[in-house]
Amino acid sequence: MMAIENQLSALRAEFPILGTCTYLISNSLGAMPRQVYDSLQSYADTWASLGVRAWGELWWDLNGKVGDKIAPLMGAPAGSVLVHQNASIANSILFSALDFSDEFRNKAIITDMDFPSDIYVLRRWLPDHMQTQVVRSPDGITIDTQEILDAIDEATRLVSISHVLFKSAYIMPVHQIVEKAHQVGAQVVLNGYHSVGVIPVDVAAMKVDFYIGGVLKWLCGGPGGVFMYVRPDLLTSLEPKVTGWFAHQEPFAFDWERFELRQDAFRLMNGTPGIASLYAIQPGVDIISRVGVHAIRQKSTYQTSLLIELADQMGYPVVTPRQEDQRAGTVTINPPEAYAVSRELIARDIVVDYRAGAGIRIAPHFYNTDEEVARTIQTIAEILNDGSWRRHRQDRSFVT
Repeated sequence: MMAIENQLSALRAEFPILGTCTYLISNSLGAMPRQVYDSLQSYADTWASLGVRAWGELWWDLNGKVGDKIAPLMGAPAGSVLVHQNASIANSILFSALDFSDEFRNKAIITDMDFPSDIYVLRRWLPDHMQTQVVRSPDGITIDTQEILDAIDEATRLVSISHVLFKSAYIMPVHQIVEKAHQVGAQVVLNGYHSVGVIPVDVAAMKVDFYIGGVLKWLCGGPGGVFMYVRPDLLTSLEPKVTGWFAHQEPFAFDWERFELRQDAFRLMNGTPGIASLYAIQPGVDIISRVGVHAIRQKSTYQTSLLIELADQMGYPVVTPRQEDQRAGTVTINPPEAYAVSRELIARDIVVDYRAGAGIRIAPHFYNTDEEVARTIQTIAEILNDGSWRRHRQDRSFVT
């Protein structure tokens, strides 16, 4: 462990914010790599020097090239991953492409631990005959495996769930879920925001149909970078209603009467992509690729175990699985006055976040030290003892 720690800690200098605070919120927004300054400068220089010629020389295929950088981190083949602006757009493209016409397959499975935005979008796209069956958590931490497997039956059209639950970091048993769904003829879409970059992911081995995640958290890629994987053999079965000229087989024919979708992953593209974000994404993805997810996972497992041990010593409830193989990169603890305590931690330059119904989420990444982890739990105790949390009791303006 010491050799890995030394290797990973040496990269701290690549992240400017680590010199100004204790940054333990990579489950929400990963620290920005210093190289992003140069990457965005390159974007600006390209635009300034080439103007519209940049499309033909660099930009037209950039989305696919960035997708190919992300693909190995999730076990996806080259050419199967593209980037969209946010998860709601990516989900809308996908859901608009699915066939929900079978009156007898009238059920979509979700859980009450999924990120609400995914549920908002799904319910908006489902036709009137479709129902959503909600599998509820028994403890605010996990989802009962047998209960979700029992819910998946011959009436199920789609299972739309998270790979890792955002409040508790519980890793869902996706192999079992995908296997059961395929047995009854259903498909599975996974939200991978809290998995790719902090735990090993292999979409091919999982045989999952669709996988949507983002670079802004554990991949340190910033906002505006959502990746979508579609199992290659399913591509031509998809007929997206949310579309645009980048999905056209002959976009420069400008034929408004005839629209033929591409046969590759660009079939699920829409309009002109945000080129600046495609530049900003790459330094973080490059660093994660160089470090390696298995090394990140080893350190993450150790530090999340340390957090749980220290929280137990203080008597703070832990709202995260204790078994290492069920836990991703975040530990949620729920001390007294958790919301106000989280505000005071931030005021003291220990950056964490709070989620209602769960508690304070603490998310060490490969660039964090054990000392930072220990100091965070100690500072929570100090805040509760000195009463400084009281000044934040009424502050509910913005919860990171």
